[in-house]
Amino acid sequence: MPPPMEGYKPFGIPMRQLESVVLLYEEFEAIRLADYENLTQAEAAKRMNISRPTFTRLYDKARKTIANAFVEGKAILISGGTYDTDDFWYKCMHCNETMVTHKPEIHCKACDSEDIIPLNIQPGRGRHRRRGRRDINNK
Repeated sequence: MPPPMEGYKPFGIPMRQLESVVLLYEEFEAIRLADYENLTQAEAAKRMNISRPTFTRLYDKARKTIANAFVEGKAILISGGTYDTDDFWYKCMHCNETMVTHKPEIHCKACDSEDIIPLNIQPGRGRHRRRGRRDINNK
């Protein structure tokens, strides 16, 4: 599942005045599994279909990225990375709804707007690919 938000920012400071750090989707998932679901690193690695040492590296990088943002007062943007999914992910630019569907969509399910953007397409292809690796750092 994509995160329910695009990121976080410190209170009271306009986004245009903030530096930001990027937390990749797979780093967000590592934090979610280890800290929110309280899985062991071995269990979380198995869920993510990666090795335990790879999980440890992702988790460590995610924690350092979040710590950097907290200590230095930076915004955290959650986007990009390389990950596998069987679903199609969309963000409605009209109502900000995030949708996860099993087939391609052209309208927002919440507001019927056509102003939706895919969150998990492969760059340069211009089409969805179910299964397979995705690298969306260059959205």
